[in-house]
Amino acid sequence: MPDLANITVVAFDLDGTLIDSRLDFPAIRRELDFPEGVGLLEHIATLEDSAHVQHAHRIIHRHEMAGALAATWMPGARALLDGLHELGLHTAILTRNTREAVELVKRNLDIPIDLTLTREDCAPKPSPDGLRKIAGHFNATTPELVYVGDFLFDLQTARAAGALSCLYRYGDNHRFTKDADLVVDHLDELKALFRQRAPA
Repeated sequence: MPDLANITVVAFDLDGTLIDSRLDFPAIRRELDFPEGVGLLEHIATLEDSAHVQHAHRIIHRHEMAGALAATWMPGARALLDGLHELGLHTAILTRNTREAVELVKRNLDIPIDLTLTREDCAPKPSPDGLRKIAGHFNATTPELVYVGDFLFDLQTARAAGALSCLYRYGDNHRFTKDADLVVDHLDELKALFRQRAPA
């Protein structure tokens, strides 16, 4: 079990970690005729036709806005954020979504978060850029940060930044367990781990 005693910042992925936005990535790929196994943003970066690029961004944005409108809390997520704040920990969101979609869901669900970085603010995951900016914002080092997510990109981002990675494990993401420093099957477990940690 990793030592959480020195953690001062808890950062989260958004979709599938704090919220369920019901985004259907296979459907987005079919609509765009994008290949499987490649991130949407990564594939867009390979396109040379600017009109095609703009069209792809419009389609993705439409899906993200629909997801933001439909979003609900993941089980235990709101209680976890409240509990972390009670313990004096800083919280952040690092997401590949657009700021407009993220701000919409934050308003609709009243998400209590200290800092949010979107794909307009930093290089998209799995680049470590976002986590480094989050740590710097709170005058922390990346080893003082844990990043919680449900996908391989999240774990890779944490590793590249020198932060602790936590997999929120459910559904078919069990295959990423070996890539995580810490694994929880419910967000309540993470809240309990921070409550039980040794004082810094």
